[in-house]
Amino acid sequence: MSSDEGAARAGPDRPLPENNVAERIKLEREIRGWSTQKLAERMAEVGHPVNQSAIWRIESGKPRRRVNLDEALGFCKVFDIPLDDLASPPGHVSNAEVRRLVGEYVERWKDWRAARKPLDRAKADIDDYIKAHPDQADMVKGLLTYELSGAAGNDFTRYDSVPARHRSLLGDAAPSKPDAE
Repeated sequence: MSSDEGAARAGPDRPLPENNVAERIKLEREIRGWSTQKLAERMAEVGHPVNQSAIWRIESGKPRRRVNLDEALGFCKVFDIPLDDLASPPGHVSNAEVRRLVGEYVERWKDWRAARKPLDRAKADIDDYIKAHPDQADMVKGLLTYELSGAAGNDFTRYDSVPARHRSLLGDAAPSKPDAE
């Protein structure tokens, strides 16, 4: 490749997939609300270090800095997207607001899933206690209902706020499903 060809590849005539990669990196970073520094830190965490200024040059430089294969694979790991998606035109994915909202939802879902494990363990401990002390079952269920109602405010009285596996623990003390209107 001549130096003229190399200059053209780095400039405005570079292949479309390379521009797509640069645009997609910027889009994915912005969706997550990350700075270029935060993205650089994430890249280092997954074993593909790229400094913050290099990320800026990839996204906004004139001409843009090219992304090598190792870096592309790192961006795919950090953003949890396949290489084909990284090289696809950013317009082929949802708009930035939708991606941000979906990303936020997925993060909250992961938080909920992680929080559910200790909740399930606590429920199992209460179930075990009730099995060992059946004469105290009504007292435990009543106390649990009272404490959860206080902790949740008015939300606890809504049927859908009490997961089915926990309604079984509360028994008759569980809020009932409202009648269809």
